Amino acid sequence: MPVITHEGADYAIQIMYSVPDDAWYLELDHVADDRTLVTAIVPDEDPAREPTVCVDPASGRHHVPYEVMRWFMERVDREIASSRGWMTLRPDLVRTVHRLREMDRDGVFEGDLQALSALLAEELSAEDFGLVVDGAFGAAQFAEAAAGEPGPDQVRELRARMDAWVRDTDPGPIG
Repeated sequence: MPVITHEGADYAIQIMYSVPDDAWYLELDHVADDRTLVTAIVPDEDPAREPTVCVDPASGRHHVPYEVMRWFMERVDREIASSRGWMTLRPDLVRTVHRLREMDRDGVFEGDLQALSALLAEELSAEDFGLVVDGAFGAAQFAEAAAGEPGPDQVRELRARMDAWVRDTDPGPIG
């Protein structure tokens, strides 16, 4: 837990993930009082949701020194860049990354990242491939897990699973 001392008072940042909210929570705490002063919420799954910062009304009136708030917000900025950086890509790539993240969460790939790598290489330019893979999985983790050549049957089976997932999750026309 990162801690900063300012004018004799300790402040700490608690970082946790909320699965129901699909968001990172960063809390600035005043250590001596064991009070949360400010909470930043950084959604990492839904591009439509924006990060927010909330002052905790239960903590009462508490002055937060400028240097402490700046330190906290710099950490929030780093979290936004790392968990939402992919959301700044072109809209078509954002949709691709979002869909891949959903499919991965639903187990569509079942660890078959070699075949996924081959499918993505067919569909994307080399530059877009790198951006999408980094946004969806993290480039280093994906490269390690996707090393090797998939067989044609693996690629065909994965394509069928992905198509079935799209059919099963597509809400169809509205109205």
